[in-house]
Amino acid sequence: MRLGFMLLVLFPITELMILIKVGGLIGVLPTVALIFLTASAGLYLMRREGFSTLARARERMATGEIPATEMMEGLVIAFCGALLLAPGFITDVIALCGLLPPIRKALIKKAMASKRFQVYGSGASMMGGGFQSGPSQGYSGYQRSGTDDVIEGEYRRDE
Repeated sequence: MRLGFMLLVLFPITELMILIKVGGLIGVLPTVALIFLTASAGLYLMRREGFSTLARARERMATGEIPATEMMEGLVIAFCGALLLAPGFITDVIALCGLLPPIRKALIKKAMASKRFQVYGSGASMMGGGFQSGPSQGYSGYQRSGTDDVIEGEYRRDE
């Protein structure tokens, strides 16, 4: 609890001190330009890696696998995107590191090996736009069971 509070207070102060130092060394406008440059690079990486991760997740779901690694990658990419919103060099560097595939994959591999994050399958799969329970046998379209009562009629609104 105290560590979290200390980080919450000290982190912005450290970011501000670094911004002031860099601004004093290279000037205000180059510092602001550098912040926008790192944020732009991060947003580009976030978009590219996000779409790539989404495509891999879809491929794994199409084969009936649980995209556990891709879900973790999506969380890391979203967290890095949130870090990019905060102005500062420390947050931008952390975000850029998290968006680089080798670093991100190593972090996720370590996190999943630590047994803190586990993904359990429930036996439900999504096929053809709907969910079905049990083993996946492919999408066969709409099937009528024959036991349903169908009532035909017309609807008319009286005004």
